[in-house]
Amino acid sequence: MNGPSQAKSVDPAEIANFSAMADEWWDETGKFKPLHKFNPIRIGYVRDQVIAHFRLQTDDAVAKLKPFKGLRILDIGCGGGLLSEPMARLGADMVSADAAEKNIQIASLHAKKMGLDIDYRHTTAESLVEAGEKFDVILNMEVIEHVADVEGFVEACCSLLSPGGIMFVATLNRTPKSYALAIIGAEYVLRWLPKGTHNWKKFLKPSEVSRCLRNEGLVVKDLAGATYNPFEDRWHLSKDLSVNYLLTSTKPE
Repeated sequence: MNGPSQAKSVDPAEIANFSAMADEWWDETGKFKPLHKFNPIRIGYVRDQVIAHFRLQTDDAVAKLKPFKGLRILDIGCGGGLLSEPMARLGADMVSADAAEKNIQIASLHAKKMGLDIDYRHTTAESLVEAGEKFDVILNMEVIEHVADVEGFVEACCSLLSPGGIMFVATLNRTPKSYALAIIGAEYVLRWLPKGTHNWKKFLKPSEVSRCLRNEGLVVKDLAGATYNPFEDRWHLSKDLSVNYLLTSTKPE
């Protein structure tokens, strides 16, 4: 079985970069501040799409609080667990994987402190495929732009999705605007992120991600942009795909 460092999709330089910042995952004013700001719209988008796709009931109080009860969800490239924890609170049976061991250590400690039962694993998508794992929902969020082998990574993730399942991809578009805002603005001017966090050449256009997913038999169901309003200091879902975007795809039954 491939270990986390041997999988083709793993980029050692990217793992080293995120491992160096791992202690700051849950510091809302630290290096992951932009992700904390971005998290509410990710959670809302995933929640609404999953409820609609599986026609989940949210009528009674319990169902409204924990609509994901009974769903097995994979958060691949989970980092410190910023998205895994809200999904667990929504009732999901969470498996959260990351190729950086330090990320998993930090995430596990924080989940324990919060009283949340999340199955954190120092592993890769390829290793999960070899283990025969299957999931109803896969969260592939802000990770695809950091992998070494995009097509191999997408193939592995699609293999992990059960028939009738739903997978989300959130990433950055490769446009002049994303270079200006996500690289120059966020890393050099505003110092939101350490220099070198992103490589603009590894950003993917929605058409490129969609093609990878369709090649694996998935159907792209929704595409939404994410826009930051500096005056409100908040992110909003929008039709503007030029910088950040979220994509929903499903696997036919």
